[in-house]
Amino acid sequence: MMRTWFLCKVKYAKENEEGLLKNISEQYLVDAVSFTEAEAIIYDRLGSQIRGDFQVTSLSKSNIVDVFFFEDADIWYKCKVSYLVSDGESGKEKKVTQYMIVTASDVKEAYDRIQESLNNMLVSFRVPDIVESPIVEVFPYEKDEIAEQLPEGNFKPLSEVQGTEE
Repeated sequence: MMRTWFLCKVKYAKENEEGLLKNISEQYLVDAVSFTEAEAIIYDRLGSQIRGDFQVTSLSKSNIVDVFFFEDADIWYKCKVSYLVSDGESGKEKKVTQYMIVTASDVKEAYDRIQESLNNMLVSFRVPDIVESPIVEVFPYEKDEIAEQLPEGNFKPLSEVQGTEE
């Protein structure tokens, strides 16, 4: 199954400095195989973080292909990365544009971190655009998370089902 990044918009009431509730909308990025799984992850993760009710107001596939997280920053920057690839059949060069996000404290640091993170690419690339993203948090795929949701004791090794030894 192909994993995809989904952009989830969530609306809820948050208490401000004066103690008043204010309706806010936030964006989250979730790594999932389907819209259903993305929504389930959002409800699971935010259910413990947000007091009271919240509503997923939008869920869409994102054009982000990669995420680079650095612990020393909490602002996400969306980086447009362009490079040329040769078409195997025609031999013509084709421009490829991809979007990635990275945590950084400012645009310059985001640029430096994208350069560093992609330094092993076999083709030269450009970073023509970097903008601060409204994404609050990213929830990457966690293999153990899915395993925890499966009921215990209902699964047998394939060899037992087929009656063969492992």
